[in-house]
Amino acid sequence: MAKQQQPISPLKNFFAGGFGGVCLVFAGHPLDTIKVRLQTQPKPKPGESLLYAGTIDCFKKTLAKEGVKGLYRGMAAPIIGVTPMFAVCFFGFGLGKKLQQKTPDDILTYPQLFAAGMLSGIFTTAIMAPGERIKCLLQIQASTGEVKYAGPMDCVKQLYREAGIRGVYKGTALTLMRDVPASGMYFMSYEWLKNLLTPAGKSPSELSIPSVLFAGGMAGIFNWAVAIPPDVLKSRFQTAPEGKYPNGFRDVLRELIREEGITSLYKGFNAVMLRAFPANAACFLGFELAMKFLNWLAPNL
Repeated sequence: MAKQQQPISPLKNFFAGGFGGVCLVFAGHPLDTIKVRLQTQPKPKPGESLLYAGTIDCFKKTLAKEGVKGLYRGMAAPIIGVTPMFAVCFFGFGLGKKLQQKTPDDILTYPQLFAAGMLSGIFTTAIMAPGERIKCLLQIQASTGEVKYAGPMDCVKQLYREAGIRGVYKGTALTLMRDVPASGMYFMSYEWLKNLLTPAGKSPSELSIPSVLFAGGMAGIFNWAVAIPPDVLKSRFQTAPEGKYPNGFRDVLRELIREEGITSLYKGFNAVMLRAFPANAACFLGFELAMKFLNWLAPNL
């Protein structure tokens, strides 16, 4: 007989999710930098080879040229953005679950968990789209050597000056296309793996740390398996010069497939998957520990 589950509290989800987000950035940012550099590296001129041969090569060159600091380039924007973003993400998931429960004891089905996860993806896009645009622009300027932006705030100011709020929010539709199905997959697979790893008669909230790390890491991998193609298109679109793709993502997709074939939609796959496991394992562990602390601190909230 499974134990009585703790009532869902979107507010606790909010604070615990924020802490999980900080854990995620520290664990995952170096590989995120490499992912964006691989996804946006320029096409070599005839007779020249690619700037980076792959994930390891990009890692080595970044370390050699810029030191460890280079791997954490542009981290201020994600830390400032990711903490509220994951807070909102987990809040959205908590709210999505709560809205579907008829009573606080209702156990949700996997499609219901997927729907709750999709709601969280809608919630996060408002914060995510401008944050991602700034992060991508700062990460690629470091690798091209042209310094246009002094930092995140300068980047926002320049984008706003050039094209108003639209410039800051460029790529929002692609961010939605990436995050809504991917968030559904993320949370559903995490809950599924938690249930799978819970011994009979125990509650998923009593899972061991290695089990939480495994479920969180795998959820990250499931999430990115869905998210990579729209993410590649989004990185391209958000870092392109103004007016290059008048029809939005359709133009980006056409150009990518014409020039580099369908496999280009999975560019940066190794870097993403290498990052997804530790980053999301750290995120969910941070979330679960913060949740335990909050349940102890304010059991009736």
